[in-house]
Parts: sequence; structure tokens; C-alpha cells
Amino acid sequence: MVDHDRLFKELVSTFFVEFIDLFFPQVITYLDEKSVKFLDKEIFTDVTEGERYETDLIAQVKFKNQPSFFLIHIEAQSSSQTSFNRRMFSYFARLHEKFSLPIYPIVIFSYDSPQKQAKSQYKVEFPDLKVLNFNYRVVQLNQLNWRDFINQPNPVASALMAKMKIADQDRAKVKAQCLRLLVTLKLDPARMQLISGFIDTYLTLNPVEESIFQSELNTFLPQEQEDVMQIVTSWMRQGIEKGIEQGIEQGIEQGIEQGIMREKNLVIRLIERKLGTINPEIKTQIQGLEIEEIEALGEAIFDFANVEDLRSWLNR
Repeated sequence: MVDHDRLFKELVSTFFVEFIDLFFPQVITYLDEKSVKFLDKEIFTDVTEGERYETDLIAQVKFKNQPSFFLIHIEAQSSSQTSFNRRMFSYFARLHEKFSLPIYPIVIFSYDSPQKQAKSQYKVEFPDLKVLNFNYRVVQLNQLNWRDFINQPNPVASALMAKMKIADQDRAKVKAQCLRLLVTLKLDPARMQLISGFIDTYLTLNPVEESIFQSELNTFLPQEQEDVMQIVTSWMRQGIEKGIEQGIEQGIEQGIEQGIMREKNLVIRLIERKLGTINPEIKTQIQGLEIEEIEALGEAIFDFANVEDLRSWLNR
């Protein structure tokens, strides 16, 4: 099971200012970017429903060029709930009571359906009296078109395009474009891995889509192709590690063998997408390589222009 809340919280907390800048640039004009401090999560009990809830992310920030503070409260919601707007107001009221600070509330809706516009307010009113009109900001990903973010030099855009409105036939193209944008940002390895892992979680491709993905990579600039292939190679290594972890439960040797075999098969598929079908003799030769040689071959694929280049590499 994917822990959606953890993934989104990790992404937004790591790239907090970038997230605000991407979706709420007006807030950046009065936010002191160096003052961001994340507070401990708050746990509330919903008396009417008998359930306990915890806030996802609360940041204390300063107004630019002022001594005063305010809070930015961000909730990541992976499912549609009819009473969620009331819960957002409950969060607001209790946070305001505890901290006595202005609060800027934001919700990220990451579910795939429904695609109708989500609520962004909670009202209490009578025919003769409007008691309450509570509003909050909404980022509803399934309402956003990934093409509008493809040229945004922002790491959050690179990650969240993977959860935006995507036609089935565009999934492989979007994954390639997410990675293209990512490698152009030149992030440090840890942040690069965070975003690439986010993309791979939400855009896992089937074999047909993998072929389209490779074709899309071939349209990139050479350096972009090489950088993206390095990310793909890192995913292959993670696949081996996952196989080893599973092997602890299923039998160490069997788990290692499964992980290595998955990587060998993936390398063969990548080669055939770049060079065309290779004969069984070459496949057998590749399957006989040691794990270090398989990893080296995965990195060398980008340099092959034809099958003869592959043969020469294997012979060496």
C-alpha cells in the first residue's frame, strides 16, 4: 500500500517554498522565506464521529520585513470525503485557539476521482444571519493539466505532474517529461532521489508504456537522455535491493536471484527498445553476466548505436 500522506508531506516539507511559489506566488511576496519553521503535528478528536485526526503540515513563518508571524497549514487528502470542509474548519479553529496567529489554510487533493471541483469553504448560515464563511485554498491535482507545468523550473512541478490529469495514452510521455524537467534542475542526489521516487510511485508503466517511454527519451537532448538513464539505472538497483529484502522472508538466495534476474530482463528490454530485437545468443550472454557487469551495461546502453557496439562491449 502506498502511504500517500507520507509521500506528499515529505515532498512539500522538503520543497516548501517551491510549493508555495508554484501554486500561490502572491504569498511569496509577503513571506520571509528564511523564517520557515515546521511545528509538531497536532492531534484532534472528532467528537461527533469518534475518530482521531492529525494535521499533516504546519509551518510557522514571518511576514516579510515585519516582526509578526503567521501559520501555513497544509493538508494532503488522497480520498474524497463529504465532510472534509468541516474538518478543515475544525483544524483552523483549534490551531487559532492554540497559537493565536493568523492561519493560511491549504489543501492538496490528490485523488484520481471524482473530478468535479472540490469544496473550498465551510459555511454556517440562517435565512436571516450569515454566521460563518470559512475559506481555504485548494490544489486539486486532477483538475490541473500537466502540460501547463512542463516548462516550470520547479521541483514540485516535476513531481506533481505525475498526479495531474493525464490521459491513459500520455502516461509514458508524462513520466519522461517529469524526469526531463527533474534533471534540468540539477538538484543534490538526495532531493533528486526523493522526486524520482515520487514519480516512479505514481507512474509505474506496463511493458507497452515502457516502450513509449524509451521512444520519448530518444527525443531529448543527449545530456538529458544520459541523466535520465542514470535515474532509470538507479531504479534497477533499487529493484535488486527490494528483491533482497523480500528474500529475507522468502529465502535469501531466492530473493537475490529474483532481484538480479529482474534487472537482467530490464536491461535486455531497454537494449531491444534502443537497438531492436537481439538474438538469443546475445540474450544468453547478458544473462550470464555478474551483477556488477549488468549495472555497467545498463549505464553503457546510451552509448550503443547498433548491435555491433553491444557485441564489442560484451566481448570486452
